[in-house]
Order: sequence, then structure tokens, then C-alpha cells
Amino acid sequence: MTTTSSARASAAPGTGAPRHLGLALVVIATAQLMVILDSTITNIALPSIQADLGISASGLAWVVNSYVLAFGGLLLLGGRSGDLFGRRRMFRIGIAVFTLASLLGGLAPNVELLIAARVLQGVGAAIAAPTALSLIATTFPEGGPRNKAMGVYAAMSGIGSTLGLLLGGVLTDYLDWRWIFFVNVPIGVALLAGTRILPVGDRMTGRLDVPGAITGTLGLVSLVYAITRGGESGWTDSVTLALFAAAAVLLVGFLVIQTRSDHPMMPLRLLKDRNRSGSYATMLVVGAAMFAMFYFLSLYMQQVLGFSPMQTGLAYLPFSLGMGFGAAMGSKLAGRVPARLLAGPGLVLAAVGLAWFAFLEPDSSYWTHLLPAMFVTALGLGVTFLPMTLGAVSGVTDGDAGIASALLSTAQQIGGAMGLALLSTVATTAANGTLADADKAYFRALGTGDESLLAQASNALTEGFTAAFAVAAVLLVVGLVVTVTAVNAKAATGESAPPVHAG
Repeated sequence: MTTTSSARASAAPGTGAPRHLGLALVVIATAQLMVILDSTITNIALPSIQADLGISASGLAWVVNSYVLAFGGLLLLGGRSGDLFGRRRMFRIGIAVFTLASLLGGLAPNVELLIAARVLQGVGAAIAAPTALSLIATTFPEGGPRNKAMGVYAAMSGIGSTLGLLLGGVLTDYLDWRWIFFVNVPIGVALLAGTRILPVGDRMTGRLDVPGAITGTLGLVSLVYAITRGGESGWTDSVTLALFAAAAVLLVGFLVIQTRSDHPMMPLRLLKDRNRSGSYATMLVVGAAMFAMFYFLSLYMQQVLGFSPMQTGLAYLPFSLGMGFGAAMGSKLAGRVPARLLAGPGLVLAAVGLAWFAFLEPDSSYWTHLLPAMFVTALGLGVTFLPMTLGAVSGVTDGDAGIASALLSTAQQIGGAMGLALLSTVATTAANGTLADADKAYFRALGTGDESLLAQASNALTEGFTAAFAVAAVLLVVGLVVTVTAVNAKAATGESAPPVHAG
């Protein structure tokens, strides 16, 4: 089962690559920005949502976790559906589902409907995100055009997270928390109109691997849920252990099915390329470090430094600038520098930035400590994202571009969930080692006005956050080792690697 057609920039509209590659990139990049933005935009609005809907602390966590579960668990299925049923068609369906879910989330009168809307958003995102990346891989010719497009895509992946925090703060402070959902509606409608310029593309002949889809999806959902629950309820919790066991059984079953299926959902030969596997492994640890950084840095700025939601969002602007500069630099160098020599220094820079955060104090200056550390971290990540993204889709046939893209997104999402859960345990242990029940002591001090206890709690929380940053820096060093040893691709000059055929 193979696909052999290639995208041509001069093809007629609707059949091959669009004549206006710039407009196509705007549509694809905006969709990626919207999907990634929604991973963080709710974080700053959570207190307002909790107060308005009367949600318990455990219920509030599900406003975030429900999106992560659906998004991370369905990415492989979403990516493969684009290969089988048409990327533009599935991209449109993903954006439409996401837009409708955003409207429902903004109108939700209670927590149950809000969580249901978040699940639906995750479903839409799981379809739209991998098809967006595969549209770049199949629309833009390898070499300069694809490197530039991937640079913009990589920038959106990083900027979306920080823009979500900024936009969440502004909308919550000046309008209402419901606008963090309503803002997606006009963007989604505009994107749907803009998809007319995207190429229809070829579909891969074959059928959906139903047993693989069921076992793979349920296995990933179980894994993400187990990681999330482990961070909240403990790693020895009986339900957590049962979920990990179920995930192991389902994912092993999924791999067995893939080896025997005539139409596998995830052709295992995609993983035999060391550059592709190295890219996936690197993005796993990068996702773990980056997701945790946003979480703990947001808590540090609001709980320890006393920043408002909007101030916290604005404080992330240097991160967005660093990501933009890094992605632009990576785009220019990708055609001249081998992947490991581009991603390696990027990971070193990002690790230095996270290590810088590990020296934060309760009274650290934003201008002389947080701002430069943010910029250095973001610059490194921006440079790293592009060669890893190119490595994930370089050399695959058009028919496998969706699943190859989905694997990269899955690695980042699973890594993010795993990193946040594991580093939350590190932070809590370190904080409680300085002051018993530091988190509870902090809120008790706020309620009673006990300045002495508040100072002790802030110091303890800072100890926890800095311990997490230190471990996150170590994770990036692990990613550096993986990149240096596994990734040996030459500069992306446009000379395609031999295509990978599935089946």
C-alpha cells in the first residue's frame, strides 16, 4: 500500500499544492495556534470558573485534564483519518468540531457541560493538529519552502502556549472567563472559509485499522489518565496502578495488531528510521520540560510574586519573542546545518534557561532574573522545534504524513502530561520538606493575614518550584543526549530521503 504523488506549487487549485502557498500557511499556522493556545488559556481563568460555577477542586482539575485526555488519546486516530479520508476534509471537520465545542464551552451553565465541551474540543484538536502538520509536509516542497513553513509552524507551537496565558489573563480580567471559549468561534469560522485554498490531496488506499484504532486510542487515554491521576492521587494508588496496567496491555496489543495488520494504523517501519525515532524521543522530553515550566512559573509569579492574571500573561511576552527568534533562526539554518548541530545547541540553551530558573528566590526580580531566563529558554526551544519537526515528517510518503505528524504531537502531549505529573511530585516533596503542607499553609496565611506564615509558605513553595525547574533542566540534557546519539540527518536542503512505504 503506497502513495507516490508529490505536491507541486504550480498545480491547479484543489488538486495539488495551492498557488498561494503563503495564504495556505496562514490558514494552517492559525489553526495550530488556536489549538495550542487552548492548552493553556484556561489555566489563568480557573479561579474565575471555579467561583462562577461553584466547582470543587477535583472538578476544576478536570476542566484541564479532560482536554488533555481527549487530545492526547485521539491524536493517532486523528492523524490516520487524514491519510485515509483526505487531509483537507478531516482538517475542516477538526476545526468545525473545535469551533462548535468552544461555543458550547462558553455557554456552559454547569461544570458537567463545560467538561463535556472540553472533551469535544480535545476531539477537534486531535483531528486538526496532525492534519495541519501533514498538510505542510504534503503541500510545501522539501528544502527552503518547507523549512520556512515548518519554522512558522514551530513558532506557533511555542507562541500559542504563551499567548494562551496572556489572552486568558486579559479576557478574564476585562471581559469574562466565558470569552476564553467565545474567542475561538470567529477564528474557527474564518479558518473554515480559508480552507478552500488548501489542496484536496491524495487519499491512501486502504481502510481504517479498527482493532488498532480501538486498542491504540484506549491505551493512550489510559496512559494519559494514569499519569494525570498519579500526580494527583499518588503513584501507588490502586486506580492509578490499574490504569497503568490497562495501558500496558492495550498498547502491547496495539503493537501486536500493527505487526499483523494489512492496513496498520501506525506502520511500525516509520519508527525504524533513527532520525524519526530520535525526533519523537526528543519531543517527549521537551514536552515534559516545557509544560512543567509554564505550570510552575505561572504559580510562582501569581502565588509568590503576587502578579495578577493579566500581569502573568504579559510577563510571558519575552518567551513569545524568544520562540519567534529561535524559530526564524532555525528556519534559516536548517538548509545549511545538520539537525543535531541545530537542535543540540538549542537544547543546551533551553537547559541553561531552566537551570537559571532553579536559582529563583521569593523576592527575585522579573527584569534581571525571570525575563532573561525566559528569553534564553524560549530561544533554545525555538531553535530545537524545527529540526525535530522536520525529522518527524522528512522522507515519509504523502500517505503516511498524517500518522507521522500525529506521532510527533502524541510524543509532546504524553511527555507534557508525564512531566507535569512527575515534576508536581518533585515540587510538592521539596516544598513540604521545607514547611509541612506548604500549599495549605500558603492559603491559610492568605485567609488569616498571617504575614510570617505567608513568608514561610512562599519560601517553601519557591523551594518546590526551583527543584522542579532543576529536574526539568536535567530532562533537556537527556533530550540532548538522545539528539546527539540518534539524530544524524544532514541539512534539509530539499534532497528527499527515500520515501517510507507502508504495508
